[in-house]
Amino acid sequence: MNNRREQIKSGIKDGIPICLGYFAVSFTFGIMALNYGLSPWQSIVISLTNLTSAGQFAGLGIITAGAPFAEMAVAQLVINLRYCLMSCSLSQKLNKTTPFYHRLLLGYGITDEIFGVSMCKPGPLNPWYCYGLFLLAIPGWTLGTAAGAYFGRLLPQRALSALGVALYGMFLAIIIPPAKKNRVLAGVTAASMAFSFLFSLIPALHRISSGYRLIILTVAIAGAAAALFPVPDTMEVSHE
Repeated sequence: MNNRREQIKSGIKDGIPICLGYFAVSFTFGIMALNYGLSPWQSIVISLTNLTSAGQFAGLGIITAGAPFAEMAVAQLVINLRYCLMSCSLSQKLNKTTPFYHRLLLGYGITDEIFGVSMCKPGPLNPWYCYGLFLLAIPGWTLGTAAGAYFGRLLPQRALSALGVALYGMFLAIIIPPAKKNRVLAGVTAASMAFSFLFSLIPALHRISSGYRLIILTVAIAGAAAALFPVPDTMEVSHE
């Protein structure tokens, strides 16, 4: 019991920066959801049940476009497919005797930041450490959305304009550092921007809904990069 309590405390401590970052970004999501016609409670439920920034922001455009459920499902699958890989990788750090219900609960809360912090935790991963991360990260994302939905319109227009680009600033902060070190990643990012711009200019392509445009570009560009520039396997296999 004491070990469980210590693991939760450790997770809560490491989850403070994640909580603060999530609150700032999800505040913008709350504002955008309100502007797109969703009620505050609808935006809160979306954040509580999804916990995915890119998927939620992309989903707003698909919802307002009145796209079919199949388009939404495929778009979310493509955008959030990385979480399946993260969950598989993270499961290797768990003890083999970890019950299935722990693995199921961990799968719900896996995000980029939680995955990174959990993987950096020395030694085998204790599920209660991840629950400590969840205790701050999930409320931070959900409460940030609620604050944006309920109080966003009380802010001055300049503040709203600044928050409107907060998500793009976060994406740039994520993309630029690794792109400086990896030419392939920089090229893929530039190609994504260029082809996305072309889709908005060419009439025949512009008629394609935003959800399917996202699916086509993601699969095509990521697939081409994987085929042309495969990541070399530098892991040495131990025969001991």
